[in-house]
Amino acid sequence: MYRFLFTPKWLIFHAIVLAAIVLMVNLGFWQLRRLDERKEFNATVEARYDADPVPIDELLGSGAALDEIEWRPVTASGTYLPDRSVVVVNRSQHGAAGRNVVVPLELADGRILLVNRGFVPLIVADVPDVPATDVEVLGRVRQTQERRLGQLSDPADGVLTEVQRVDIARLSEQLPGEVLPMYLDLAESNPPEVGGLPEAIAPPDLSERNHLSYAVQWFIFSIAVAVGWCLAVRRSLQTRRRQQADGATDEATVPDGSPDDRLSPTR
Repeated sequence: MYRFLFTPKWLIFHAIVLAAIVLMVNLGFWQLRRLDERKEFNATVEARYDADPVPIDELLGSGAALDEIEWRPVTASGTYLPDRSVVVVNRSQHGAAGRNVVVPLELADGRILLVNRGFVPLIVADVPDVPATDVEVLGRVRQTQERRLGQLSDPADGVLTEVQRVDIARLSEQLPGEVLPMYLDLAESNPPEVGGLPEAIAPPDLSERNHLSYAVQWFIFSIAVAVGWCLAVRRSLQTRRRQQADGATDEATVPDGSPDDRLSPTR
């Protein structure tokens, strides 16, 4: 009765079902891992975002790795190099498309710190000038941005005025001095930005997003596939049993054809 389960067609079906279940279960656990990563990210940002600001040299002198100081508020003072500014295109904030404005800040010792002055909507034709060249800034530490799969690349050569991301290694090639291995999202400056532009970079989204619901969905899908396999096997068994019962009934209703009947004269 169960031999049909080991025919080539059914073996292929078993393999597809098993592969689908394994894939969906792994996708569910992947979403759970992403949820854990999201919770860890949120906790890190919450712990650092509103900490007391410290001078940038003090933070760098602590010997902490960049991922241990990201999002920390720091202060720095120096001279803006507006002629070396770059525009980071394809940005959005509060539902509006626009760009970010990044300007190098030359510190007293000649090192350069990239400062993301903020967001300028596309409806604003011109990027506002810096409020002054000699400034004091308060901003939050950010790590260099890296290209992700499917994203556009910046040209490898030449002087860039528009870029897809704040790639510190790439931008340092066109700056006159040692560039610090982080940049700042500007929060305040003295003198202040004029006219409300650029807008300060919005705080990161600290929601847990939909990772948990996606994980539950993948687990439900895997259960549904297993249930579907059980129903398919059950239906096939019922069909074969019914066919066997019908075959036995047909055999019982067929005349035996005894020798005496064969010898009887035809009327």
